[in-house]
Amino acid sequence: MGKINGFIDTPRKTSAEAEPLARLANFNEFHDWLPRAEQQAQAGRCMDCGVPFCQAGLTLGGAASGCPLHNLIPEWNELVWRGKWELALRRLLATNRFAEFTSRVCPALCEAGCTCGEVTGSPVTVRENEHAIIETGYAKGWVTAAPPPARTGKSVAVIGSGPAGLAVADYLNKRGHAVTVYEREDRPGGLLMYGIPNMKLEKRVIDRRIRIMQAEGVEFLTGMDVGRTVDAAEVMAHHDAVVLCCGAKQPRDLDVPGRDAAGIHFAVDYLAGATRALLDGTAPAVSAEGRQVLVIGGGDTGNDCQGTALRQGCAGLLALEMMPEPPAARAAANPWPEWPRVKKTDYGQTECAARFGGDPRVYQTTVKEFRKDESGQLTGAVIARLRPETDPDTGRTRMVPTGEEFEYPCQLALIAAGFTGCESYTADAFGVGLTARGCVAAEDYAAGTEKVFACGDMRRGQSLVVWALREGRDCAARVDRYLMGYTNL
Repeated sequence: MGKINGFIDTPRKTSAEAEPLARLANFNEFHDWLPRAEQQAQAGRCMDCGVPFCQAGLTLGGAASGCPLHNLIPEWNELVWRGKWELALRRLLATNRFAEFTSRVCPALCEAGCTCGEVTGSPVTVRENEHAIIETGYAKGWVTAAPPPARTGKSVAVIGSGPAGLAVADYLNKRGHAVTVYEREDRPGGLLMYGIPNMKLEKRVIDRRIRIMQAEGVEFLTGMDVGRTVDAAEVMAHHDAVVLCCGAKQPRDLDVPGRDAAGIHFAVDYLAGATRALLDGTAPAVSAEGRQVLVIGGGDTGNDCQGTALRQGCAGLLALEMMPEPPAARAAANPWPEWPRVKKTDYGQTECAARFGGDPRVYQTTVKEFRKDESGQLTGAVIARLRPETDPDTGRTRMVPTGEEFEYPCQLALIAAGFTGCESYTADAFGVGLTARGCVAAEDYAAGTEKVFACGDMRRGQSLVVWALREGRDCAARVDRYLMGYTNL
């Protein structure tokens, strides 16, 4: 499979990125994708490795390994290398209906599990091959609306239009059920639309897919906040099944003095406001322009806050990371093909280094107190340094203050400290219970209330887009079995 000696003869090559300072001038995607011929050569590096961990989607030693969707990666790499792009598209869509999203925002669990990467240190460019396949499909007119040939007479309500909601809606609609998606925001897309900045996922990409789903028969209703402005009982009465896909958007807060200062915002609200303003052509309600910015928390959300604040013209930026700095290479306890728990420098840190001369992250730190002036406006934060300590009772590592502190003057603080589960009002409205983690308690996707199901982050907690798509796909089969007594999904 693949080109003989391809992984030896062809060096790994990925898309070029616009220069950091140049791309700060706008919110556009900044990758210059490889020409098709070069992408074909990259696909030829994929060999018949015997055990394709890239598509395994396993959990090994507590860490994920490979694609949760079980994408048929060696198969479509082979087809791309041979120039059979339409066949490659068919193999890709067999497991992933939304490759235009994953090829842009997925951290590429597949590449971390690539055998070629372990042997040569240079994995196959799986994610960019995927991007080339789906975008070639759109360019050639191969990705078009395909309504189901017949309808079952069954009706399903999907609450939330993030990646899990889109996936479950797509599969159930293709099965022939009438699907209505209820979205509380003014545009469909959920996390994809308002949680991921435009420079990572341009919103035209989402709109393009929504138009196809609408042409296939999926109905999208926006401005419908089920459980608040829309009665859950009425939704239940009009549909044969309901699927809750509202995400895990309840942010983790900080309980420190001065938290009530004006100028402190949750990261998810800040990012949503920035995207909404960009799409509406208006000024954002909260802007970093001319301000010293403090980002509290790392991960993708913290990185996205950094990139957004830089594009808005912040005057300075500091990012706090509670945990110790990760190692540069795999530790012995983190072997391949597990996801590598190593230090990652993302686009936000790269841009900050170009703009201000250094990585904004300060490890083993947290906010002890916020400072504010007489009018209640944020003026700064007292930062406490931390050290790891083993809890004698549990054996787990916890972070405790060292006693060392410093102050950082700032006028905008963004809390990106993770999430504590779903916003409970929709779950309450449908009479379903929550777990200790704040997620819907759903066994095999059934939420405990007749004809109500749950999937995605709302069921499993904050996770990746690719996992939300997997949840949506599996939940669709469960709902179909409930409605029809069997499933062919």
